[in-house]
Amino acid sequence: MREDTPLTIYGETFSSRLLIGSALYPSPKIMQESIVAAGSEIVTVSLRRQNSVSAGEDFWQLIKDTGLTVLPNTAGCHSVKEVVTLAKMCREVFATDWIKLELIGDEYNLQPDPIALLEATDILLNDGFKVLPYCTDDLVLCQRLAALGCEVLMPWGAPIGTGKGLLNPYNLKTIRERLPDMTLIVDAGLGLPSHACQALEMGYDAVLLNSAIAGAGCPVLMAKAFSHAVSAGRSAFLAQAMPEKEVAAPSTPTMGMPFWHQ
Repeated sequence: MREDTPLTIYGETFSSRLLIGSALYPSPKIMQESIVAAGSEIVTVSLRRQNSVSAGEDFWQLIKDTGLTVLPNTAGCHSVKEVVTLAKMCREVFATDWIKLELIGDEYNLQPDPIALLEATDILLNDGFKVLPYCTDDLVLCQRLAALGCEVLMPWGAPIGTGKGLLNPYNLKTIRERLPDMTLIVDAGLGLPSHACQALEMGYDAVLLNSAIAGAGCPVLMAKAFSHAVSAGRSAFLAQAMPEKEVAAPSTPTMGMPFWHQ
């Protein structure tokens, strides 16, 4: 059995391996209850998609009242200039140098722009930000981001909001194997607790999701289901699964059986 270690993000440790978003819930009350049910310690927020003044102040207060670590994101940005400007605004508003870097290159499937992502990451790291880049499941891109100095990477499971799960397990496994010491979080595209469990089973350190909980018929119950799934996946990874076999193998010993049954 592998020895368990806490989730580590830029030197800070956390017990929960389920990061949760704060958008799309039917009501603020359900959002709060879902976050509690998930057992999350980190909640993501989007400054661009929320009004940080007037009516938006009630929302920010709700987030602060959770007592969780806030991870601002740059959702909705399509250029390096937009990302850098918004990241600096987030640092002022939320008093944190953490930033979940989202830089969209294709409006249809909301795929991150790999070229601009590298440029923006380099700029923000040099400006003192602790960058958590949202990227595709491309090994070379992940290697380049790691080389720039990122300590956390967030490859997608599938396009944002699709709920399709892990579309390319091979790519995700390869990233895990080639970057064994990197904190890796599957971000986007998960729809079911089994998807989260699968990510943790293959050795990913955590998952981040929003729509799968907020868009469920009962978000609070779904949040609890994801919490259990993440815990189960982590335990399965630590336990080390039996090797797969090409042929059947009996699970019941034959000792003591008549010879004609052996």
